[in-house]
Formats: sequence, C-alpha cells, structure tokens
Amino acid sequence: MIEFVRNVRLWFAPEEIREEGGTPDYRFSLANERTFLAWLRTALALIGGGFAVDQFLPDLRWGWRVGLALALLGAGVLCALRAVNHWVRCERAMRRGEDLPVSRFPAALGVVVAVVAIAMVALVLLGWEG
Repeated sequence: MIEFVRNVRLWFAPEEIREEGGTPDYRFSLANERTFLAWLRTALALIGGGFAVDQFLPDLRWGWRVGLALALLGAGVLCALRAVNHWVRCERAMRRGEDLPVSRFPAALGVVVAVVAIAMVALVLLGWEG
C-alpha cells in the first residue's frame, strides 16, 4: 500500500524519480514513454467506443446499451490510470536496475473487450430489440 501511494505521488512529481538509482539509457526511457502513449490511445479508443455505443445505438435496449457503454468507459478509465502507474513503475525499475514490473491488467482488459465484443455479436445476430 505504501508503494502504491508513493507511485501515485510520483504521477504528479516525476522529477523525484531521478533521485532513485542511475540514469538508464535514454532509448529505454523513450520506449517507456511510447508504451505509455500507446496505453493512452487505447484508453481513448475505449472511451470513444463507450460513447459510440450509447449515442449510435438508440434502438438497443436501455440496459444493454448502458451496460456495454459503461463497460467500455470503465475499461478506458482504468486503462488511462494503469498507463501512468505502469510508466512510473517501469521508470523506477529501470533506474534501479531491476526487472520490469509484470501486470495482469493486459489480460483483464483483453477479457473485458472480448466479453463486450461477444455481447455485441450476440445482439447483432439476435436483433437489437430482442
């Protein structure tokens, strides 16, 4: 818990990361930043998908429409938060010469997206009103 609080603090004060360990090869830091940006693009796509489901499928039953939209919006929010936390954790690990952190988040996100996609396929095949 203390480590998580420290990571959250570093989200807003990344210059403090420089106090830990040595400076890694700049290419690794830039690769870490590109990965961060890729996660943010994924978050934006999920949020956009959530709004699209809500706005462009008005004939879909309210419960289904809201449920699918909220699942995508929630995944987008979690993805954005995970992006910044993972960036900090990786940067700290590189500076300390440690192994990069592992995460179950990509698998969980993949499952959420797959479940939403399966629900959408079922709705298309069965009809939106059904």
